[in-house]
Amino acid sequence: MAATAASPISPFPRDFLWGVSTSAHQIEGAADERGASVWDAFTAVPGRVKDGTTAAVACDHYHRYREDVALVRDLGVDAYRFSVSWPRVLPTGAGAVHPAGLDFYDRLVDELCAAGVRPVPTLFHWDTPLAVQEAGGWRSRDTAERFAAYAAVVAARVGDRVEKWITLNEPAEHTLLGHALGQHAPGQRLLFDALPAAHHQLLAHGLAVQALRAAGARDIGIANSHGPTWPASAAEEDTAAADFYDVLLNRLFADPLLLGRYPDGYGDVMPSDDLDADLEIISEPLDWYGINFYQPTKVGAPLRHPHPYPTEFSGLTLPPELPFAPREIEGYPVTDFGWPVVPEALTELLTAFRDRYGDRLPPLVITENGCSYEGLDDQERIAYLDGHLRALHRALEAGVDVRGYFVWSLMDNFEWAEGYRRRFGLVHVDYATLERTPKASYHWLREALRARRG
Repeated sequence: MAATAASPISPFPRDFLWGVSTSAHQIEGAADERGASVWDAFTAVPGRVKDGTTAAVACDHYHRYREDVALVRDLGVDAYRFSVSWPRVLPTGAGAVHPAGLDFYDRLVDELCAAGVRPVPTLFHWDTPLAVQEAGGWRSRDTAERFAAYAAVVAARVGDRVEKWITLNEPAEHTLLGHALGQHAPGQRLLFDALPAAHHQLLAHGLAVQALRAAGARDIGIANSHGPTWPASAAEEDTAAADFYDVLLNRLFADPLLLGRYPDGYGDVMPSDDLDADLEIISEPLDWYGINFYQPTKVGAPLRHPHPYPTEFSGLTLPPELPFAPREIEGYPVTDFGWPVVPEALTELLTAFRDRYGDRLPPLVITENGCSYEGLDDQERIAYLDGHLRALHRALEAGVDVRGYFVWSLMDNFEWAEGYRRRFGLVHVDYATLERTPKASYHWLREALRARRG
């Protein structure tokens, strides 16, 4: 096992950053020790989470963080990407700070530093304070201002020990699933009227970059999800649908950040009295750009009879109003989530980013990559990680500047609308006892990193 593990990892640069990722709402629990978030309200509605669960306890990381940091340390990675819960720090999203909430992240950062693990906080991973949502949420410009103030509060407390920062996680998914399709919190089904949520998240990112820099931060990025879009056929209607989807899920979020402009036509529908000024803030120079990668997507024209709507795809229900329809990718193994395992798509994505953005592209970091499989002897996860690390290395060989790789996830957790039905962790969590058990993939990665370091 060790020899196989060492081969894809050992050729990476010596200063390449290896890490694991989690998010606050998915693992922390202790819901009664923070303010309410949109996910608390969402999961309280019967039927919205497939197994009927909530994250009120989750993995109880809030009380067991020392045990979890020890797992990170023993794994041998360099860094731990976690998220800060906005409602744990500012229960209403603004105003008075909750001292116990800040104290928790202060202790967590101290524990990581003592373990020799670099803390990499993400300031927003979808858990908007409920009070902020009730005041307009991400459709309101005020939320971007509130987020920047929150970023300043966190930086003032832990910035002396944190070097690497992430502003937002996956604004595309939060816009699509939470505001357009209503299948994640806050559960709004606005379709294209959700675009203000995209703009205000990007604006919040830019304002947070300014706030972090004012606090002395010098290593700031964002974690955006991306993947290649493959047309279902060479027919004009399929290529046009694929192009539309690609703009919506990839370029709508990357272009403003990296080029300072929206794709053609999208700027005209964004809620701003001075779009150029907003884009100047949004495109604040980044020290690196994070990519979450899981799978490519095959897209064609909207499906007609005999494919009645709603269309089910990767657990999502897609309405007929959309001008595209994802199709199944055949000929590849799939995860327990039904996602195709296509490692070469990662190489394709990274080289495409290099070609599209050129010298406007900062160094890249893979901020999430992982898969859902059951069992402690998770050989499928080992094969998945092995294949994607090889694909990542091929991108480096092709000249793409990638500086780090984070596995999603350290441990099994609350998987949003799926509840606890999907297990992405290197560490198994028994949700009845909360016992942690490292899986075969944990041991595989640990031995691989040891072999790399000699």
